[in-house]
Amino acid sequence: MTRPFNFSAGPATLPESVLEQAAAEMLDWRGSGMSVMEMSHRGREFGQICDQAEADLRELLGLSGDYAVLFMQGGATAQNALLPLNLIARKPERQADYLITGSWSRKSWVEAQRYGDIHVVAQSSEARHIDGREQGSFTWVPPVAEWQVRKSASYLHFCSNETIGGVEFLNWPTQQELGVHDVPLVVDASSHFLSRPFPIERAGVIYAGAQKNAGPAGVTVVVVRRDLLGHALPECPSAFDFANVAKESSRFNTPPTYAIYIAGLVYRWILDQGGLASMDEANRVKAERLYQFIDNSQFYHNSIHTAVRSRMNVPFVLANESLNDAFLAGAQQAGLLALKGHKSVGGMRASIYNAMPLAGVEALIDYMKTFEKTHG
Repeated sequence: MTRPFNFSAGPATLPESVLEQAAAEMLDWRGSGMSVMEMSHRGREFGQICDQAEADLRELLGLSGDYAVLFMQGGATAQNALLPLNLIARKPERQADYLITGSWSRKSWVEAQRYGDIHVVAQSSEARHIDGREQGSFTWVPPVAEWQVRKSASYLHFCSNETIGGVEFLNWPTQQELGVHDVPLVVDASSHFLSRPFPIERAGVIYAGAQKNAGPAGVTVVVVRRDLLGHALPECPSAFDFANVAKESSRFNTPPTYAIYIAGLVYRWILDQGGLASMDEANRVKAERLYQFIDNSQFYHNSIHTAVRSRMNVPFVLANESLNDAFLAGAQQAGLLALKGHKSVGGMRASIYNAMPLAGVEALIDYMKTFEKTHG
């Protein structure tokens, strides 16, 4: 059976070989007589699965023992609350700083205000001229020199890839560049996690909903520097205290066992492809090809500043938006799924995560060419 190409922003396409292996092991995981769905999270079999998933993830990221890996539930949205619950009391002022570059970082900022003094260090919600071109709201990233970070902040939060807006940046600043000391970076890397190497040593916490590049919906990965554990507010539920989850190797309570199993298969698949360096190169080629076509067309447009265009989420609009429904209907017939943009911004969005092959991007470009010739 020929599968269509799924451009969903998440839950997103998974490697076909991962799905095939999961299907083969559905009724009996490696002679255990059980499906992974039926295993006790305290049992030896699931212990092997969870430990191997963590080991493979550590290998992919090059993590030292200074960092704990947590498999949690609730997605990145839950982390918007769990992060301040775990970190904001590191310093007596109970302050945290947030950079706002799009919808998700804004949501993180709004949620955090429940737990302390939350400050915006900079935001890109206003239009600005950059490189001789006017950039609109949330289409650019404020330079690090403009970030007003407080020395008393318990942490600095930002989203390094805005799934909705298509803004990505890897300029994770050092403490020296920020002019502060002991203000760890907390990075929502959900929609480009495992798509390329990260400067992890600059971050105190990196978190990601798995359903983009790192597995299915249901498991959230939290990579946290161990010296940041043990600062949870008294009102933080025990099951969401990072220190408890770390101490019990993500099995303080019943974790999302099947989602962790699938995520582990994805980590092994990435390792077999050559690791993050190979993902980086493949994703660069896919994104460059799609952006080049859009830039050379008078029919399609992407408004994100070129220096911070996301490799993972490519939003674009048609010159005549009355053709949106026809474009989506034709794409569906051509086996190109989930291209509708987020409801808050409209237009189209092609999410081209690790598991999207180059052939999928080429098929999309071919369809876009045909549609332009017919309707342009």
